[in-house]
Amino acid sequence: MAEEFNDNENKTEEPTQKRLEKALKRGDVVKSQEVNTWFVVAGGALVLMAFSGTTGKDLSATMRGLIANAHDISVDGPALPRLFQKIGGEMLAAVAIPFLVLMLAALGGNIIQHRLIWTYETLAPKLSRISPAAGLKRIFSKQSLANLGKGLIKLILIGGVLTVLMWPERERLEALTRSDLSGLLPLSLSLTLKLLGSVVAMLAIVAAADYLFQYRQWHERQKMSVRELKEEFKQTEGDPAIKGKMKQVRQLRMRRRMIAAVPKAAVVITNPTHFAVALEYERGMDAPVCVAKGVDALALKIREVADKHSVPIVENPPRARALHATVEIDQQIPPEHYKAVAEVIGYVMRLRRMVSARR
Repeated sequence: MAEEFNDNENKTEEPTQKRLEKALKRGDVVKSQEVNTWFVVAGGALVLMAFSGTTGKDLSATMRGLIANAHDISVDGPALPRLFQKIGGEMLAAVAIPFLVLMLAALGGNIIQHRLIWTYETLAPKLSRISPAAGLKRIFSKQSLANLGKGLIKLILIGGVLTVLMWPERERLEALTRSDLSGLLPLSLSLTLKLLGSVVAMLAIVAAADYLFQYRQWHERQKMSVRELKEEFKQTEGDPAIKGKMKQVRQLRMRRRMIAAVPKAAVVITNPTHFAVALEYERGMDAPVCVAKGVDALALKIREVADKHSVPIVENPPRARALHATVEIDQQIPPEHYKAVAEVIGYVMRLRRMVSARR
């Protein structure tokens, strides 16, 4: 437990791309509620400016028609549901576009902060959500204190905006109580738009500051300890010890395969002691193929196996070093070595024919 606590306290390393991707998949993203609030309030101001006139006229026309023809409206039997359906359809048509604008504004407030994600991990039940200790920790956390501070700042700013805007209009507002109802709506709309414009400007500052704070908090949560970095490296690149062991196993298998292929070689070209390259060649092949090569101990082993199986060994230091550096196992020799190797193989074949003739 103490080790885990110390590890959490020592998360000083920048998060890797893999850790950030994991956070995104589980829904842990930068999100400021103030940005969402700003988009909704700004959308509301836009709707009020753009659609207040047309929407108000449509709703007023509907209501005037109902009031003017109230004595002719039948509410018996199926007439009443049809009336409600007609009124509901007209009201829906009047508010559909403003409502769509508000929905798009709310959606834009989320999309602008992070890309769309689909995850059920945030809905999964967790014991920490009902733990009293975890609850107290959340209540007195830095995030909770920041939310309290934001609430107080917004309350003070909105109160200040209301005071600054409404105080000069106090006489006009008082006069409205004695004025005709027809003059109330234009003045109310004008004051509301002025108030919303000021609130939008004020909330823009709050939203920007809160987003920076939320990003910093999120970035701090994603930081990693040295131990976590090492564990992720092991998962991504593999444990160095295991990788070394696997490399040794591959080298051992390759060594065994090369030694097993030496008896099929047509010739072994040596340094004579430090390098050895075994070449296979048969009539019909385009070019000789390297079946084994090695230095020092492996070169000595190739010589021993070749000698045991009567494979000709030719000492040619420059050619042995050049072939060892340029040709890979199970590959044909490069064209620049054709002539020199052909001379060696031709020499070996002539020796074989001479030995066969003597027998």
